[in-house]
Amino acid sequence: MLNPRNGDTKPPCLPRNGLVKIPTQPNGLGSASITKGTPAVKNRLCQPSSVPAILSPALAHRSDLPIPSLASPLSLAALAGVSSPPGASLVGLNTSKGSEQPSPERLPGSPSERQLAVDEKILNRLFWYFSACEKCVLAQVCKAWRRVLYQPKFWVGLTPVLHTKELYNVLPGGEKEFVSLQGFAVRGFDGFCLVGVSDLDICEFIDNYPLSKKGVKSMSLKRSTITDAGLEVMLEQMQGVVRLELSGCNDFTEAGLWSSLNARITALSVSDCINVADDAIAAISQLLPNLTELNLQAYHVTDTALAYFTAKQGYTTHTLRLNSCWEITNHGVVNMVHSLPNLSVLSLSGCSKVTDDGVELVAENLRKLRSLDLSWCPRITDMALEYIACDLHKLEELVLDSRCVRITDTGLSYLSTMSSLRSLYLRWCCQVQDFGLKHLLGMGSLRLLSLAGCPLLTTTGLSGLVQLQDLEELELTNCPGATPELFKYFSQHLPCCMVIE
Repeated sequence: MLNPRNGDTKPPCLPRNGLVKIPTQPNGLGSASITKGTPAVKNRLCQPSSVPAILSPALAHRSDLPIPSLASPLSLAALAGVSSPPGASLVGLNTSKGSEQPSPERLPGSPSERQLAVDEKILNRLFWYFSACEKCVLAQVCKAWRRVLYQPKFWVGLTPVLHTKELYNVLPGGEKEFVSLQGFAVRGFDGFCLVGVSDLDICEFIDNYPLSKKGVKSMSLKRSTITDAGLEVMLEQMQGVVRLELSGCNDFTEAGLWSSLNARITALSVSDCINVADDAIAAISQLLPNLTELNLQAYHVTDTALAYFTAKQGYTTHTLRLNSCWEITNHGVVNMVHSLPNLSVLSLSGCSKVTDDGVELVAENLRKLRSLDLSWCPRITDMALEYIACDLHKLEELVLDSRCVRITDTGLSYLSTMSSLRSLYLRWCCQVQDFGLKHLLGMGSLRLLSLAGCPLLTTTGLSGLVQLQDLEELELTNCPGATPELFKYFSQHLPCCMVIE
């Protein structure tokens, strides 16, 4: 994956969803002792914290910047005359009290070299070319570098991930204290992912993060033991949260959603939460009139739930992802298309009871769709692709991954008429053959094509893809016809395309 800012290869520590692992250090400033007693309840008072000054988050235009000749963060450290700190592979927040940070006067070299190493104008331009993990290491080189790097503009779009054990320091006496989150506040993080936390942990987070009350816009809780009371306290205290994700949280109930959901929430994701069923959708539909995006993975949601959405949500909701909702049938699709007619993104991935008739309903009623995911829908056949090609003229992305085993070359012939389609995923569509690929060769709009795991494609058939000169990404993993000679051929004839082996 290319980094849109600098064209460098994206480091493995940054997944596609933008989450970055930023562990805390054991001796940050201003740590607060852990609250003793029972888990949080609704009337627990979270004490306000002082908000530090935040530097300007404005993004500079960098299209005219020269590419620096420095090969790595270590060369920058060498410029400053210091070595990388121990454990540089970790992403630190605050410099340890015992560590020595060199001042500009103490750096080796001539005065002009020392001045260059800490020139904020130069550093503000140069640091754009490093990944988030590299920036965290560079921030430990000296105070001048940290001052520049801790500007919020360098951290836009990143979400720190904090596990329970990283939220506390163990004191010499065995007691625990909450870590300092000051480094996060200075950088202006407005979203967090907390893993394995309890009600008490969340209350401690609210108490100790200076921006928690108004400045946090997005919260994600994964594999956590949050209860109805904790969920209610969190959303009551954190008045800025508009995006909420609950994943693998099995201790809250549908009653907790009824008591805690607030109308300010515009995006909600709920997955692998065992107590979520139809009544949860009723709460979502009635309490979230401004909902624009709903991502739902719930094994017990039925067709009835999809009729709960109101006329207001039918106007505002543009994204609906129903993943592995096994009980949803074509009747549920009927309810959905009538309740949410303005959808532009729809996923029915893993909705295994949906058939071609359900896809026909989607194609006839959701003409604004730009992205459609039908992966893991084994009852979908070529007929569904005909409906899609006939009616969804604005569709830009179509996903037919895995278990769409009835898709054949005939279905691809229907798709070949879609002039707007830019991304087509055919992973593990086991009946697609070379003849089907010929139908795709005239699709000049295609920018991404995935044929991973298609066992019947040969080297000869795949070589014809060089006719798609505007292709930007081609995935051929686990494809028997993809040989080393073929990849060499692609490198010569599709030089601007990233071929994934």
